[in-house]
Amino acid sequence: MDIPLRTYVTTQARSVPLRYSRTWDAGVCSIAEARDAVADLLAKVRPALGRRPLQDAQLVVSELVTNAARHAPGPCALRLELLGGALRVSVTDTSRKPPRRRPPDPGRVGGHGLHLVAMVSRGLEVTWLPQGKRVSATVPLFAAEAG
Repeated sequence: MDIPLRTYVTTQARSVPLRYSRTWDAGVCSIAEARDAVADLLAKVRPALGRRPLQDAQLVVSELVTNAARHAPGPCALRLELLGGALRVSVTDTSRKPPRRRPPDPGRVGGHGLHLVAMVSRGLEVTWLPQGKRVSATVPLFAAEAG
């Protein structure tokens, strides 16, 4: 089920968060669609963001969606929400196995994604659901939020 990108009207000093969500029922998560959704959502942020926050957010969404596609059978879902000066990325899948960081190995191809997510976000959270889990990370978008 697709939920279209929603834009919310900013009123004077108060604004309502921008949100996006998408479910892939066929179990084939689209990493490219997820990265595009991040770009579309963050293009609405004012003041406009620099290139680095967009790249960090796209990296996080790519890694989390890739892990869901690679390690979890069945449907998966993506939720993006702009909260203050940060983007909350949540990916839901059907696997009961927790994400696992592999020991660092510069000679290995692959297996570095969760280390990268931890470097550019405020950590990784796992919420257990009746039929799987939700993995979330919060990506700071402005220097003051990264602190």
